[in-house]
Amino acid sequence: MRNLVAAASAAVLLSACSGIVPDGGVRSASRERPPQLGYETPSTSPVPVPPVPMRGPASGDRAAVPIPATARAPLPSGAARGDGLTAAASALQRGPAIASLNLDPARAVSALGAFRLSCPGLQRRTDRSGLTQNEDWSEACAAAASASDRDAAAFFARWFTPVQVSDGTAFATGYFEPEIAGSRHRRAGYDTPIYGRPRDLIDVDLGQFNEELAGKKVRGKVDGTSLVLYDDRAQIVNGSLEGRAPVIGWAADPVELFFLQVQGSGRLRLPDGGVMRIGYASQNGRAYTGIGRLMKDRGLLGPGESSMQGIVSWLRRHPEEGRRIMDENKSYVFFQELTGPGPLGAMGYAVTPRVTVAADPNFVPLGAPVWVSLDRAEPNGIWVAQDTGGAIKGANRFDTFWGAGEEARAIAGGMSARGSALVLIPKASAARLGL
Repeated sequence: MRNLVAAASAAVLLSACSGIVPDGGVRSASRERPPQLGYETPSTSPVPVPPVPMRGPASGDRAAVPIPATARAPLPSGAARGDGLTAAASALQRGPAIASLNLDPARAVSALGAFRLSCPGLQRRTDRSGLTQNEDWSEACAAAASASDRDAAAFFARWFTPVQVSDGTAFATGYFEPEIAGSRHRRAGYDTPIYGRPRDLIDVDLGQFNEELAGKKVRGKVDGTSLVLYDDRAQIVNGSLEGRAPVIGWAADPVELFFLQVQGSGRLRLPDGGVMRIGYASQNGRAYTGIGRLMKDRGLLGPGESSMQGIVSWLRRHPEEGRRIMDENKSYVFFQELTGPGPLGAMGYAVTPRVTVAADPNFVPLGAPVWVSLDRAEPNGIWVAQDTGGAIKGANRFDTFWGAGEEARAIAGGMSARGSALVLIPKASAARLGL
């Protein structure tokens, strides 16, 4: 088997196989973020949720009307320090004093709570961005343990230096924890199976066989003496997993289940009024295709239909064509029932609505605070990077988490905002980087 997988890793290098599994966590309709669970033991300590401005009544069936804002312009960008594949190898510019960013007090309190939660991971995870070392976080984490909420904004000003990575130009989307109609057992009206991890799904850590592939994985199944691609979405929807994977529940609407897979975790609203929480267990290893971009490129979406709500409406109006379009996203997510805190992000901690943001760990240390100034008011301010995503790639690309419910769905489903961003790193890290 080791020889078989070694050959597979060489083939991946030659072919740039799209089946390499990205790091990931809990999601917008534009991309998928499979979470890697189990890195840390989640804490049950509550993190306060900050208020968010809203315009008009919220409805999950339509995207929230954006509240416009004036984004702060990025700082002038210098030359890259390397190949630009990580933050440390990109252009870095020290940002303005944190006090001048006018942190909202409520958001600062929430960010402080999320930062406390992230500290154990920050102090033992390898920072792929190259910006920090584990010991750099010691003082800030020790101070966070005893910092009072009334001094939250001052805490960030005291212990962190804001840094602009690359050109500082930011783009943010949103994700949420959906709730769909579901049942633990098959019954009339609940006909779409929700699969747990298949018994024949194989995970391969390519870094064990080739150092150049450290951190990369592929998934597949064994066919004789070969490791082959796992079943794609169309095969699974047509029943290929019968007898090969547990069914943990049944959904009433295949379109809603599709978008729950895009988000990566959610809730089943049971016929008896109860709720069953489910979260990511694994994925079939196939590349994710964002159907929103696909539909837009084909001219299928009219004005105002590019939000998640608009896409859902189109799929329901065109069920046969919609099914074929969904099948073009060959990726398929498998679930497990969640009974503890959650949903969990890529650090293994429970993500917090309006506090947690997903980022690319090659450019933002997981657990670090970030600050965004965008052309939409709702997401502006301080967040904590506790999650990742398969399509959340590159410097200053963020996905904001809004929680569960109609308001969260309305905001996240239509979130698209541009502006500038800063990463907050310990002062010791900034000094070592010459900032």
